[in-house]
Amino acid sequence: MTDHLKRWWPVGLLAVLLLAPYSALPLPGLLDGPLGSPGSLQLIALCLVYGALASGYDLLLGRTGLLSFGHALYFATGLYATDLAMLELGLGFVPAALFGVACSVALALLLGSVSLRVTGIGFSMVTLAFAQAGAILVQRNPGGLTGGEEGRSAPAEHLPDALVGIGNTANLYWIALAYLVLTLAVVHWTVSSPTGRVWAGIRENERRIEVLGLRPYGFKLVAFVVAGGLAGAGGVVHLLLTGGATPQAASSDATLALLVMVVLGGSGTRWGPLLGGVLYTWAAHRLGDLATSDAVGGLPGVLRVPLSQPLFLLGALFVAVVYLLPGGLAKLPARLRAGRAVRTLDVPAAPVTEGAA
Repeated sequence: MTDHLKRWWPVGLLAVLLLAPYSALPLPGLLDGPLGSPGSLQLIALCLVYGALASGYDLLLGRTGLLSFGHALYFATGLYATDLAMLELGLGFVPAALFGVACSVALALLLGSVSLRVTGIGFSMVTLAFAQAGAILVQRNPGGLTGGEEGRSAPAEHLPDALVGIGNTANLYWIALAYLVLTLAVVHWTVSSPTGRVWAGIRENERRIEVLGLRPYGFKLVAFVVAGGLAGAGGVVHLLLTGGATPQAASSDATLALLVMVVLGGSGTRWGPLLGGVLYTWAAHRLGDLATSDAVGGLPGVLRVPLSQPLFLLGALFVAVVYLLPGGLAKLPARLRAGRAVRTLDVPAAPVTEGAA
């Protein structure tokens, strides 16, 4: 029975998520309104998108052992390319979305082929340099295309009517859920494939892969391009949810946030990056509300100042999880089972009385 539940619980959770827009269940403290309200669905959809982004990023970090500091560049490429295709080229949403994902894949292929020529910290620095160049390009607003610090809004006239307006938030939520399912399916399929097993070998010992006669460069490039394409698709969904493209999507802080999500949930695990992405995104929004609340405002200055900074609260949460839960939240059930097993072994056996003998 337990094995049956372990196998089918994701299906049950997916069914609950699919029906969430029809629910009026209040979740005080977790959400501002009922579960199916537009504001709640918007927040949950963002959590799902960033959970999927973290899962895709873990193809590099947790599955292949590649620490990239430029993953947000491909997310921003899908976001901006889709928006500009509608604004400047007059394309409809679907052709523009395909164009945006294709741009992310092409850029990942180009920059990955260069970045992967070096390994270790050199690879990380090269990806960071490319990401910084992309962020500066967006900020400089060449030809008025990116909108600079203000960004550019998505043209409502090029979007389907079913995706415009607060009344259609449920449709956007379902798109975010579909993106999550697609990302998890791609990650599971690739990790379980022969290529995925080579990725695991590269993560553990790249030199051993070379001794076996395989060329790690090509396999790492595949991981880089697949992760970049998934990030680009996430940019398209994010454009729908937020209604525009902003330079924060291209910043190195966005990649650092993905790194924190993966480590928080558990790098290299099946559900850890998803859990970390959902928790981090939810906390970023809810702790911001807490920081500006009257409860914090009435505290003494020595407490009010740090608690009024959401990043301080997020940082404290991250440090606590890393310190108390090595391996991330995904390893918590195993650690609890191990703790119970140890306590069971430590319980002394009841003495046998003479009469019982």
